[in-house]
Amino acid sequence: MTASRQVSEALAAIGREDPRLCAFLDVWPGEALARLPEAARLPLAGMPFAVKGRAGIRSYAARRLIAAGGVPVGSTAVPGPGTHWKTWGLGTHGRTVNPWRPDRTPGGSSAGSAVAVAAGLVPLATGSDGAGSVRIPAAWCGVFGLKTTNGLLPSPDRSGLAAAGVLTRTAAQAETYLRCVLDGCGPATAELPLRAAHDQDLGFADVDPEVAAVVRGAVRRLAAAGVVRLVDGGCALLDPGAAWQAVRDGTAEPRLGEVRRENDRRLDAFFADTPLLLTPVTPNRPHGHDGPGEFFSTSLTWAFNLSGHPAASVPAGFTPDGCPVGLQLVARRGADAQLLAMARAVEEALGPVRP
Repeated sequence: MTASRQVSEALAAIGREDPRLCAFLDVWPGEALARLPEAARLPLAGMPFAVKGRAGIRSYAARRLIAAGGVPVGSTAVPGPGTHWKTWGLGTHGRTVNPWRPDRTPGGSSAGSAVAVAAGLVPLATGSDGAGSVRIPAAWCGVFGLKTTNGLLPSPDRSGLAAAGVLTRTAAQAETYLRCVLDGCGPATAELPLRAAHDQDLGFADVDPEVAAVVRGAVRRLAAAGVVRLVDGGCALLDPGAAWQAVRDGTAEPRLGEVRRENDRRLDAFFADTPLLLTPVTPNRPHGHDGPGEFFSTSLTWAFNLSGHPAASVPAGFTPDGCPVGLQLVARRGADAQLLAMARAVEEALGPVRP
């Protein structure tokens, strides 16, 4: 497909579907078409992509994708005013809806990016992840999401919690992203079976039984296919919620600092012997547009923003009421390319997931 056709079809799909989905804040048809002559000669050959929020076009990742021949077609919805939770989005046409369950949120804060990819409007959208903001919408929209190792790519977040990320249809597309934004990033391979541990709750989370069942089923299929070899035990951590909040607020509490250090010790010990940790991405399914209530959708993700480990969300299946569930893959710090190779093997074994 020519670069011109790729971009034209993306713009047409956005125009047709976005009034229903509300995934975009801005669409840039003139700018996108003007970039095509130069982009078509570069490695990405005019591949259309979206950026998270209006500031996303200035991000390091967006600049690198453009330099490689990607064409940004618009900025995607993020949480709007009037809500204090981040698992929500507000686009130009209204609240962002989950493509699988319009009565439910797509997650956030990379809400519109996940919806744009899930609905086939663009093949790739940038995101950022400070507590699960890539992985949660990826899980709830049934797409692939990657949070890179903290500090691997530039981030404007002074707390150090947020890392650059990407949402795509497949892990292979995320590998394309990583090669474009990370100098010296070459292809990695995964030697099967992958030595892995499955931990359903990390020792503290209250997981919805139907979400847990979907993830257990996915892990069983991976083991039966010879993709993973499960080791005994898991990786129990201390609940990181208060420690995460203290870092975000810039407060220093010795007790919470010790929680973070103890979790780092446990994770270092785990990854010294086992290259892959498998968990649910979220303990709950997508909530309604009125908010999460008492649920902490971040309880299984923000530990790895504190620790800095790379983590990905792979579609695992659906709950009986049609809500997507994500399988979280976590690897050693700096093993981003290896994580994507492992994710690709996991995706191939699980195959396309449908309700």
